[in-house]
Amino acid sequence: AAHPGRILMARVDCASKVNVDLCSRFSVDHYPFLLWGPPPKFANTKWDRKQEKSDIKLIDDGRTAERLLMWINKQLESSFTLDDKKYENENMLPNSTSDPKQVVQAIYDVEEATAHALQIILEHKMIKADTRDSLIRFLQILVAHHPSKRCRRGSAELLINFDDHWPSNLSLSSQDSSKLLESVAADNHKICGKEVPRGYWIFCRGSKSETRGFSCGLWVLLHSLTVQIGDGESQSTFTSICDFIHNFFICEECRKHFYDMCSSVSVPFKSARDLSLWLWSTHNKVNERLMKEEKDMGTGDPSFPKAIWPPKALCPSCYRSSSRTSDGALQVDWNEDEVFPFLVNYYGKTLVSSYKETYMESLQGRTQVGAALADDASSSHAARVPIGAALGVAAASCTFGALACFWRTQQKNRKQRKNWN
Repeated sequence: AAHPGRILMARVDCASKVNVDLCSRFSVDHYPFLLWGPPPKFANTKWDRKQEKSDIKLIDDGRTAERLLMWINKQLESSFTLDDKKYENENMLPNSTSDPKQVVQAIYDVEEATAHALQIILEHKMIKADTRDSLIRFLQILVAHHPSKRCRRGSAELLINFDDHWPSNLSLSSQDSSKLLESVAADNHKICGKEVPRGYWIFCRGSKSETRGFSCGLWVLLHSLTVQIGDGESQSTFTSICDFIHNFFICEECRKHFYDMCSSVSVPFKSARDLSLWLWSTHNKVNERLMKEEKDMGTGDPSFPKAIWPPKALCPSCYRSSSRTSDGALQVDWNEDEVFPFLVNYYGKTLVSSYKETYMESLQGRTQVGAALADDASSSHAARVPIGAALGVAAASCTFGALACFWRTQQKNRKQRKNWN
């Protein structure tokens, strides 16, 4: 707890019937039974003592805190002590309202949210005949405009292999559907790299485990997409975002509210500015609704109460005037000519460039997290970037039609190569 993110722990009750198969897969035969290894290795593998080579190790000297910590220090070549100051949420939470540079850390949570969203889609088998096209369109946006290079690359790889996993004829039996899911898992596809999702948040970390997190990361992703698109992509991006939330967001009530707001738009968007301001205004409407609900039900995060955004401290020029209603709600006369450039800078330039130049440098000394994030910075100079991602990045200002054509071409070439072989 003193160093969140360096080591992730999970515990399993092997006396519970639901865990019998899992505990058998890892040869659990006594208590306490401690295993150590990279998180992805626990997902699709098994372990037993007779294995000669394995990334998973048995911790055979961990019956006291001191001995366990010595073992961990030896593995990481670290020098942690039991006297290290404990991690306390209220002392370490990000302060996203007073320092615009805090959004630098959000790139990490955007990756986490992207990977988590795909994980939910796969686990709940949400890709069906009537939803697959909306996912394809959303992935095309990610290929071109996701703020993380490796998420763009992973989205391109998923698109290229999409028809193999989810053919256009998706009238499958439950057995065939399960086989498809297994094949995707076997490919170990990670849309934002093999280390993601990692299971924790930085910029979007709440003071309670059930607050912020995924929804915060997803909002940041959507805002980032709308400030990076070209004007010609505004309407198609709007449609793709609305369809993605409607088809794949797991909260039914949230989906309905968001879909209603999408349906209220009667005139097509003609510019990225209009779409960006619509999403910003929509987010504020959601916050206003949740403010009232959280106050009535006492479910809000005391460290991060819902508020109209951005606050004056972040963008004073965004406010023409403000006042309070009789029930205490804030009413703002916004200067949208100032709001839009603020959004572009906050969710575009600062989020992307500062992550590469500043936040990455601050993480270089960290072993596991640093190594994982550094992959994104070094990838910009790698010659092995998949052609899908490379074209996607290059076509960031082009229409989705071009991306769709490219993807289909890749599919045809891929199938032709299979036939030739």
